[in-house]
Amino acid sequence: MRNDPGDLSVSIRRLDWTPTMLVVEWSDGRRAEFASIWLRDNVPADRDAFSGQRLIDVADLPASPRIRRAELRAGALSVEWEQECAQACFPSQWLARQAAALEDPSERWRARLWPDGAARDAVRDFAWATPGTMGADPATLADWLRRLIVEGMAFLADVPTEPGTIVSALSPIGQVAATNYGLVFDVRSVVQPENLAYSDRGLGLHTDNPYREPVPGFQALHVLVAAPDGGESLFADGFAIAAALRQESPGDFEQLTRTAVPFAYRSRDALLEARRPLIQLSCAGEVIAVHYNSRSIAPLPFAAATAERYYGAYRRFAEMLRDPRFALRFMMRAGDLVVFDNQRILHGRTAFIAARHPRHLQGCYLTRDSVRSRAALLAAGPEGGA
Repeated sequence: MRNDPGDLSVSIRRLDWTPTMLVVEWSDGRRAEFASIWLRDNVPADRDAFSGQRLIDVADLPASPRIRRAELRAGALSVEWEQECAQACFPSQWLARQAAALEDPSERWRARLWPDGAARDAVRDFAWATPGTMGADPATLADWLRRLIVEGMAFLADVPTEPGTIVSALSPIGQVAATNYGLVFDVRSVVQPENLAYSDRGLGLHTDNPYREPVPGFQALHVLVAAPDGGESLFADGFAIAAALRQESPGDFEQLTRTAVPFAYRSRDALLEARRPLIQLSCAGEVIAVHYNSRSIAPLPFAAATAERYYGAYRRFAEMLRDPRFALRFMMRAGDLVVFDNQRILHGRTAFIAARHPRHLQGCYLTRDSVRSRAALLAAGPEGGA
C-alpha cells in the first residue's frame, strides 16, 4: 500500500474470506491478503496490554487454524476460528499498517545510492545541521537522521572545537560505544602509531574495524584543527561500488560475497580477530554491508587453486575503490562533524605534513540500533513511539 500508515482516513470497504485466508479491500481500492495462521498469531489479546510483548509462543497456536467467521464491526475486523470459543478484534488502522509493512517493510529507509561521488558536493548534496537547530527542532533532527540512513552520510557544522564536544553533539543522534580506543579517539599524527590512521600518511578508502564483533555501525569524525594543505577527506558509497561490480563482473561479485576472509588488529592492549566477506548480502540477496580495510586484512587462508581466483576478484574490487568517479573529496573545516554508516560508506584522506600543520580530529562510534531507533521514533511521532 502507498497509504500513510498513520492516515486515519484508511478504512475497510469490503471483506472476503476463506477458512485459510482473509482478503481486505481498502477505501482507496487497494487489497491486502492475510493468512489465517498470521491473524491467529497476532491476536491482540495475546499481547501484554502495557508492554505490547507477546504472551504466547508459536508452539501454543493451533497448527492450522481455520477461519469460521469474519465480519466488520464498528470499523474493526472481527474473526472467529473453528474449534475455538474466543474471537479476535483487529482495528482497521492496525491492519493498514501491517499491510504497508508486508508490501514493503523498508521503503522509508531504502538506501539511495550515489555512484557519482566525484560529481557530488558535500555541502549541496547531503544533510547539514547545527547542534542548535537539531536540539530546537525535532523535525530538523528527524529529516537529518532519515537522510543519514538513506544516503549513508550527514554533517554537522559549528560544533565547538574543544576536545570531547563530539559526545554531547551526538547525544540526540545515537549512543556512543566505547572500544579499546576509548569512548573518543584522537586522529592525529604521532611518532610510532599503533594504527596508521594516527600518522600523516594518506589513507585509501576503507571501512573501520572489520576485525571487531560487531563491526561499528556508524562513525563520527569531528575536526578540531584542520590542515590548510592536505588532509582532504574522501568518501565513497560502498553499496554503489558493489552494485557496479555486480553488474560489470558477476563472478567477481559472487567470490567476494560468499567467501569470509580474516581481519585482525593487534596492539599492546588488544588482539581482535573476525572473519567476514568483503561484501555482505541479506537473505534476499541485497547488499547490506561492505567491509574493506587493506591495513587490517590478515593473510588469506586459501590453497593455491582457490587463491588465484579470489585474488582476481579482490584486486578488481580494490581497483574500483581507486576509480576517481566514485570518490567525493571534501576539505572539512574546524567545527565540521561528519557521521557516516561504517558498514556502507568508505572513507579515507589525502596525506598532509604534520610537522607543518598539526591536523587533529576526534572520532567515535555509535551503535547501529540506537541511531536507527532514534530515527524510527521521530518518524513515528508520539503515538507511533508509544
